[in-house]
Amino acid sequence: MTQTFAALVAGIVFFSSAAMAQGVTPLVIPAPAAEAAATGLPDWLNISGEARMRYESVDGQFRAGGRGGDQALALRTLVLAEARFDKVNLGFEVQDSRHFYDDAGSPTSNSAVNALDILQFYANFDASQTGIAKVLGHNQARLKLGRQTLDIGSRRILERVDMSNVILNFTGGYWNSTNARGDMFHALAVVPVGRLPTDFASLQKDEIQLDKEEWSRVFLGLHYIRANVLADLLPRTNLELFVYQLSEKDSAKVATPNRDYLQPGFRLIRPPRRGQWDFEFETAYRTGTRRASSAATDVTDLKVRAGMAHVHLGYTFDAPWQPRLALDWDYATGDRNPNDAKFDQFERLFGGRRTDFGHTGIYGPLAPANINAPGWRLEVRPNARWDSRLTYKAAFLDQARDAWVIAQVRDRQGQSGKFIGHSWDWRARYWIDPGKLQLEVGAATLIQGRFAKTAPNASRQGNSNYGFVALTRTF
Repeated sequence: MTQTFAALVAGIVFFSSAAMAQGVTPLVIPAPAAEAAATGLPDWLNISGEARMRYESVDGQFRAGGRGGDQALALRTLVLAEARFDKVNLGFEVQDSRHFYDDAGSPTSNSAVNALDILQFYANFDASQTGIAKVLGHNQARLKLGRQTLDIGSRRILERVDMSNVILNFTGGYWNSTNARGDMFHALAVVPVGRLPTDFASLQKDEIQLDKEEWSRVFLGLHYIRANVLADLLPRTNLELFVYQLSEKDSAKVATPNRDYLQPGFRLIRPPRRGQWDFEFETAYRTGTRRASSAATDVTDLKVRAGMAHVHLGYTFDAPWQPRLALDWDYATGDRNPNDAKFDQFERLFGGRRTDFGHTGIYGPLAPANINAPGWRLEVRPNARWDSRLTYKAAFLDQARDAWVIAQVRDRQGQSGKFIGHSWDWRARYWIDPGKLQLEVGAATLIQGRFAKTAPNASRQGNSNYGFVALTRTF
């Protein structure tokens, strides 16, 4: 089954590339003449980006082995240059992500530090006249080849992350097409780009090493969105059907747990609107194999059967500040028995977690893995310049013998219960200069439950409190 799926995705990308070689009618997207004149750039060249500075602090470390508090000053700069021609857009984006004030006890990794590297380097072709676009009935289509970022659907599978200091990227082919109704079709065949360096000493020095493609890890996907699928019953409701595959093996430089996953799923969503109900239901099932570790000596394949679900129901009041109140539930399976030949944990791959589970950065205690978390949220948007939200989750483990994944806290005997704790999360954003300069502040607390307090390797540092302030300049 996985070989058939791989052949299908590869065929779509290959066919699209072949069609481009034959020449097609271009989709011209000119740069705004006024902006080009103001910057002194030719009208075919656009340069954009952002510079963000965020200070964050946490006390009461929840991670295994953590002690005391922590702080970090995170700087991220992005610059994208895109040349737009009749037949193709050429893009080149650099990312510079650095951390200051962290120390040996900080959870610093290459998800926070990646000094001066190439985030995107691509050719984006118009594919509107290709056979695939015509078969789909789509009048607009593009094929992007090269190094790129990906952002699809709910972003739980693939996201160009916002809060994280380092953005994930991939190399390969990505097809995206749409029609007048708003239906969309995505197809991708990519490999992840491995972020370098990986050792703590090099990261602390902001050492510059060029990232490299991990050719032994292949990620494939098909994702279809049908707009307004329940037009008569529930207008504005979209249906998404998707299937993704991850296949990896060890290489000379990259050790992996040899994951071979096939993940089908679907999503039904009605976006929020003033004076109306909104809802979302997304679920996915994962099947395949993996090994317990990335060690070269580990050659035992474990059978994988795992799943996830997200549900929410909300209402936006027709009132000043547009208050929206929603109930939600997030669930991802855990590993039932650490001693059998199975792996039941639904581990996060390339998707984001901030929207569902709250702030990340040096905090981020919750993730969609071995989790059962009902909750609610309140959102307000007084005007176009500022918005705010407050969220709550009662966080439980799905399986008592599996880990609290982010904290790496585990009771293999299952004697510490399942309740991680009460998670509160708040943020507010304000455009100081609309579209150019934004201030964001946030705070969170994790009030520990029985598991977080009593598990054998729990940090025993008490409740965790977190806060941050960020300033982002967009150009």
